[in-house]
Amino acid sequence: MPMYTVYKRFENSITIFAVLCGAIVLWEIGVRAGNVKPFILPAPSAVLVEMWHRKAYYLVEASFTLSTTLLGFFLALVLGIVLAISIVYSRFLERTLYTLLVAMNSVPKVALAPLFVIWLGTDAAPKVAIAMMIALFPIVIDAVLGLRSVDPDQIDLARSMRATQLQILLKIRFPNALAHIFAGTKVAISFALVGAIVGEFVAGDTGLGHVILSAQGMFETPAVFAAIIMLGIMGTLLFYTVSFIERLVMPWHVSQRSPHRHKIGM
Repeated sequence: MPMYTVYKRFENSITIFAVLCGAIVLWEIGVRAGNVKPFILPAPSAVLVEMWHRKAYYLVEASFTLSTTLLGFFLALVLGIVLAISIVYSRFLERTLYTLLVAMNSVPKVALAPLFVIWLGTDAAPKVAIAMMIALFPIVIDAVLGLRSVDPDQIDLARSMRATQLQILLKIRFPNALAHIFAGTKVAISFALVGAIVGEFVAGDTGLGHVILSAQGMFETPAVFAAIIMLGIMGTLLFYTVSFIERLVMPWHVSQRSPHRHKIGM
């Protein structure tokens, strides 16, 4: 990686960290100066104390939410790519399944969550199913777009060389679709986390969603903020993990090149 790119990323990280620290300081000053009651808006120091004193509890609950999120995301990724390939190669599925997916995506997932509880029970299954359902749509949409965004001349050339449909898929369509698939997965991983929390809200006695509901019922606002902070950290790490995997898988793609390379002659 060019040194200029490393420097710019480090500089951006420092800027973001400084902005976050400034916002926390202003939050602390505002709460103390305004004498705001803790159950309405706790000070950041109170939230940090809550997280530190019960760190084992929050880590355990976060592990439940993380496992649900990752399992739902993995199922959505596998199923989404299979559905995208089927839609690209079948006009019938394009007219039926694709339309059904669009219709299902238009329905609020919170409204469907109680049905999953009735069908699958109150254990981890409905939460995984909700996470998968929410994460599925962006993967299918972006994968279909990527698989179709191939130069027809490349397909014709491959067919003239007697390439099979499987060879065209694996060596032309799929590599061309990688950028679109990763774009969909970065959206889907965040959606999967949202789905896991929705499932924990509706039916669950574990996870950060359950922590938020329990703390809200007892007006333990610092605990609510602690769980929300844990969710924010988790979502950020998941997003950048997918971005890191994207750089490893396709370092050759134009999206992974430094935007300043041409300016500095690299």
